Amino acid sequence: MGDSVGTVSRTSADLLVESLAVQGVSYFFGCGGSDFAPIVEAFAKASAAGTPSPKPVLVPHETPAVAMAHGVYLMTGEPQSVMVHVNVGTANAINVVINAYRDNVPVILMAGRTPISESGKPGTRNGFIHWPQEMFDQGGMIRENVKWDYELRLPDQTSDAVSRATEIAMSSPKGPIYLTLPRDVIAAPATAPITPRRATPAPPYPNPDAIAQLAELILTAERPLIITANAGRSQQAVDAISSLCLDYALPVVSHFPRTIAIPSDHPMNLGYSLDPHVEAADLIIVLECDVPWMPENQKPTDTCKIVHIGEDPAFATYPMRSYRSDLSITATAIDAVNALERALRKRVKPDDQKILTRRNAVSLKSKKLRVGWRELEDQVSRSDPIKPEWISRCIADAIPDNATIFDEYPLRLEHCPRERADSYFLHSSAGGLGWGLGAALGAKLACPDKFIVATLGDGSYIFANPTACHWISAAHELPVLIVVFNNQCFGAVRNSTLGMYAHGEASRIDPEMLSGLKPAPEFEKLVAANGGYGERVELSADLPAALKRAVHMVEREGRQALVNVICDY
Repeated sequence: MGDSVGTVSRTSADLLVESLAVQGVSYFFGCGGSDFAPIVEAFAKASAAGTPSPKPVLVPHETPAVAMAHGVYLMTGEPQSVMVHVNVGTANAINVVINAYRDNVPVILMAGRTPISESGKPGTRNGFIHWPQEMFDQGGMIRENVKWDYELRLPDQTSDAVSRATEIAMSSPKGPIYLTLPRDVIAAPATAPITPRRATPAPPYPNPDAIAQLAELILTAERPLIITANAGRSQQAVDAISSLCLDYALPVVSHFPRTIAIPSDHPMNLGYSLDPHVEAADLIIVLECDVPWMPENQKPTDTCKIVHIGEDPAFATYPMRSYRSDLSITATAIDAVNALERALRKRVKPDDQKILTRRNAVSLKSKKLRVGWRELEDQVSRSDPIKPEWISRCIADAIPDNATIFDEYPLRLEHCPRERADSYFLHSSAGGLGWGLGAALGAKLACPDKFIVATLGDGSYIFANPTACHWISAAHELPVLIVVFNNQCFGAVRNSTLGMYAHGEASRIDPEMLSGLKPAPEFEKLVAANGGYGERVELSADLPAALKRAVHMVEREGRQALVNVICDY
């Protein structure tokens, strides 16, 4: 039986499209194949009838498809959907799904599945690939990196499945889910009603006794320290952390920060390096941070008290994580911080002499850090090859105040101040390359009035599938600024090798073995192929003007722009 089945009054695919809209999903990012036919028909029917549905967005590669959904969520807080082609599309998507999983991002990932029936049904097998693409357990490919996976079995179960998927994805801690859709199931008639959106279970609230215990630890501590990575997921959280830390003189170190937990200019901000703060602290509060320090490099004293706070402070999905814990509090960062502020106010005033003394001391350290950063910027501004510290400073000076940066490895926050919660996002700690450019495009789609920047290493730019990404930018009118920190190698591979074997054979014979990317492509020409503006920069003195031209192209002419900066790091 062929694909030409006429128009069924209502199919499972219709239920799927309508149900996604009911669940608050704005976009349907599709990178499809033959399994998409019922979905395409359902979107067309919804458009003709005026039925609410997500906006279908064609994305010609799975990496930017999932990354775009990730970026939309970071800007809106609402779950987004992606559909890929059966097992092979799933395989391409897994890399960036791992990012979403470790970053607690609720992507509703759907994949087609080989039709179950071999004949006699609408959507049945009618192509050669329908046999070799079938797997015994397609979900097994991705199961460890999603919160929930399910294969749709009954057409009338469709809306319930979508509702269940959204409920789990949005429950604390959030994360992606995976739903497989056999083509003959979603092509079949369905009569069930649309399932309304369920109330998302409230996140865990901090235990009052644990908060009281932490407040007492802070009162007795001489050298408290907060280490965070992912606490600033909302402006309310940033405001709460900023207030608490200033009132009670709690210094903050952001270790590989994925978000801005405290503004760059805050007097309690001690930057991004753990040394010498970890060894000096007598109380460390680990606030939404999966890797607060590297035990091989830093070690708290035996008498230092360690407190972990987070929606999953044990990071239970990490197979091994052996950080000492004297107190563990399950809560969102904002709830824990607000509860702690109330508990401290009952016990001590912010103008207590001990707190005043510590506040002055930390503020002085913070100022000295900034002086050192500015001195380094002045030094590298005249050096060639270009250094990432200078690129970061020039980006800060060139972009508008409302800009949001999606950073995949190279940007130096010391030299690119960020103040708001939505002003900066770093790649997930999972490190699946190729995320940054797609996430930036998703953010631009969700927030067209924002100026969006993607700062990428040359390796992460290549992994992003730039041909697909530049097409997406042009086709969907999503102008973003892309700055490639092009050191012409995989720096992580080279630096790891030299770090382990500084005097080994590799350092002597070929330090860039299995890491060198020379000859580097002319990336600026790739963006031009899709109507964008590209420029290559090799001298430090030329960089500010080049970035200014690129910003103009994005902001005034509505064109994507790429600055390919040849640099050394």
